[in-house]
Amino acid sequence: MEVLVNMNFLAHLFLSPKNKEVIFGNFIADAVKGKVFDTYAPEIQRGILLHRVIDLYTDQHSVFKRSVERLTPNYRRYSGIIVDIYYDHFLSKYWNEYRSTVLKDEVLELYQLLVRRFNILPPRSKRLLPFMIAQNWLVNYSNLKDLRRVFKGMSRRTSNSSGMVTAVDDLEEHYQLYENEFKEFFPEIIKYIKTSEYYL
Repeated sequence: MEVLVNMNFLAHLFLSPKNKEVIFGNFIADAVKGKVFDTYAPEIQRGILLHRVIDLYTDQHSVFKRSVERLTPNYRRYSGIIVDIYYDHFLSKYWNEYRSTVLKDEVLELYQLLVRRFNILPPRSKRLLPFMIAQNWLVNYSNLKDLRRVFKGMSRRTSNSSGMVTAVDDLEEHYQLYENEFKEFFPEIIKYIKTSEYYL
C-alpha cells in the first residue's frame, strides 16, 4: 500500500519564485528524505525547504484546519491530502484572479522541466509524473469529473483504505464552504511565503 503525501502540486507551483531549480526542488520535496537532500544543488535544496515552509504554514493555519476537520470523520489521516486537492481545484478554477499568466502554459513549462530532469527525479516522483502528465492533473483539477478520476486512482493506490473515491461527493455537498475557505486562506499564504528566506 502506497503512503500518500501532500498533493497540492498546483499551489506549490504558484508559490515558487520564477526559478527553475527552486520549482524543481519544490515539486520533488515530499520524496526527498534524509541524506538524499545533500545530493541536490543548492537552489534545488532551497525549493525543497520552501516546500516544507509552505506545508508547515498550511497545516497550522486555522482555515485549513477547519476544512480538514469537516472531512476527518470520514477520511481520518487522509483528510489533509483531500483538502490539498480541493484547494488546488479552486486555484485551478480561479487562477486568473491571482495571476495574469495562462495556467496551461505554466503547467506545460513545469511538465517540460520535470521530463528533462526525469533521470534525477526521486523514485516516487518518477512513478507519479506519467500519470500527472497523461491526465493533466494540474489543469484538469478545475473539472470535477477529472478530479473524481484523480481521487479514484489515489484510492486504488491505498488499497481503497482511504475512501477517497467519494471525496468529490463531499466537495459537492459543502462546495461553497470549501470555496470560501480557500479564498480566505490563499491570499494569506501568498503574503506569508513571499517573506520567506527561501522565496527571496
